[in-house]
Amino acid sequence: MKRKALALFIGLTISTGALAANKSTSSDLEQRLNQLEQRLIAAEQRAATAEAEIQQIKTTPKPAQTTAPVHVVSEQSVNDKADNQSPKLSLTGYGDLKIYGDVEFNMDAASRSNGLTSVRRSANTNWADGNNERWDINGRLLLGFDGYRRMENGQFAGFSAQPLADLSGDMNLDDAVFFFGQENDWKIKVGRFEAYDMFPLNQDTFVEYSGNTANDLYGDGFGYIYMMKEGRGRSDSGGSFLMSKTIDNWYFEFNTLLEDGTSLYQDKSYHGNELTKDKNVAYLRPVISWSQDEFSVTAAMEAQVVDNAYGYKDANGQMVDQSSRTGYGLTMTWNGLKSDPDNGIVANFNTAYLDAADETDFTAGVNALWQRFELGYIYAHNDIDKFDVNSAMDTCEDDCWITNAGTYDIHTIHTSYQFPNVMGMKNFNIYLGTYVSWVSADNDGSDSDDNTRYGGRVRFKYYF
Repeated sequence: MKRKALALFIGLTISTGALAANKSTSSDLEQRLNQLEQRLIAAEQRAATAEAEIQQIKTTPKPAQTTAPVHVVSEQSVNDKADNQSPKLSLTGYGDLKIYGDVEFNMDAASRSNGLTSVRRSANTNWADGNNERWDINGRLLLGFDGYRRMENGQFAGFSAQPLADLSGDMNLDDAVFFFGQENDWKIKVGRFEAYDMFPLNQDTFVEYSGNTANDLYGDGFGYIYMMKEGRGRSDSGGSFLMSKTIDNWYFEFNTLLEDGTSLYQDKSYHGNELTKDKNVAYLRPVISWSQDEFSVTAAMEAQVVDNAYGYKDANGQMVDQSSRTGYGLTMTWNGLKSDPDNGIVANFNTAYLDAADETDFTAGVNALWQRFELGYIYAHNDIDKFDVNSAMDTCEDDCWITNAGTYDIHTIHTSYQFPNVMGMKNFNIYLGTYVSWVSADNDGSDSDDNTRYGGRVRFKYYF
């Protein structure tokens, strides 16, 4: 009996301990589960808070960036393991910056000079290239920097700078301009630039009548092909201020050019007289253009409005004003490439008339481009009322062709062809160009047996 009672007591004791242990374990497990649940609730709350903060950041406008570093790793810093810092190019972050350029080199062959017209057929500044046939390699390299910043309301501002390096080793400048305005509405430009082209030559390769700038347009002793460029701009002796406005199909432009007026004339000579500057000139050049689909028509005038800006002294020592110059122009264009980029025709019809001191000039031209082939014709009529023959002969010697008052008709035929995508490169083109020019005169002092010039060119054009 004692053994049975002892065994029963021991069994009850063990069962009671196990039951107590089970109750303790269950209570501890329940407590841990409660803690885990509380942690999950807290995590969900933190996630919701973070999601709200992220959404607020996305909807809040970003502050203007003041510095946009661009890291440029040089070969030296890569090879030098001891150098832990790379050189940096830092931009202000105020809008976009574009760097670009193009290479334009020419190989020319032309008949002997003693130029008939004020035409520059090479990169140098010579008007008459001598009495011999000319073989020449010329051209330039352009490097452009454009800055542009646009606001959300469409207002913008920017600049453009285009330095040039030519084969003669000289450094020049194409554009240097600052502009601002409202997109598709109005614009203001100030600096060195060209305004609206009132005498487009289409795919011009070799008909480079001196007139790409506002300087050295008129060569005394040569025929003058007036092309509405005297007040267009890009002057070497002054600057321009231009305002433009776009309304539906209409475009309005008003350019003001302030410069040394005598820079218009090569060697500062006009009708055999040496010019003397008294004050700067001011050219006013309004332009109005209308366009619809492929067709556009544009009319313009340019007028020098400062009296007695320059002239020459007569035999009595009195100043004779030669600064009165007013021109008018009309151009019509059909640009079929807008609707047919592969087979469209681009055609221009241009006219210009100049009423100047002791001279009137009329020019008309037509040209067309199709399938990269261009053909054009230019006619110019010069009517000179006065010409100091003795002074002109001393200045021109054997180089001048026009040395008398009278009328002169100048004819030019030009053509060119483009070979695009050379070696499969879309930025590399080659052009072939040629021209022929001749003059007929109605006076007793011209040499009708020596009135034809011609030439050809191969142009390499590479964009980068």
